[in-house]
Amino acid sequence: MKLRIRDLRQDADLTQTQVANMLNVSQATYSRYENGSLDLPSATLIALADFYHVSVDYLLGRTEK
Repeated sequence: MKLRIRDLRQDADLTQTQVANMLNVSQATYSRYENGSLDLPSATLIALADFYHVSVDYLLGRTEK
């Protein structure tokens, strides 16, 4: 499954390190979230949806809204 978190991060002109710091994870962990090699915990998914003002379904590619 392709998550939209990379596109949202880049659109916001943020680095992986900046978003990782907001989530209290390492940059390496966040990188693994972006490339799909590590599943996002539900709390992290919700935090990212709130941060980017989008739905969890949008992050997961289940809707275009």
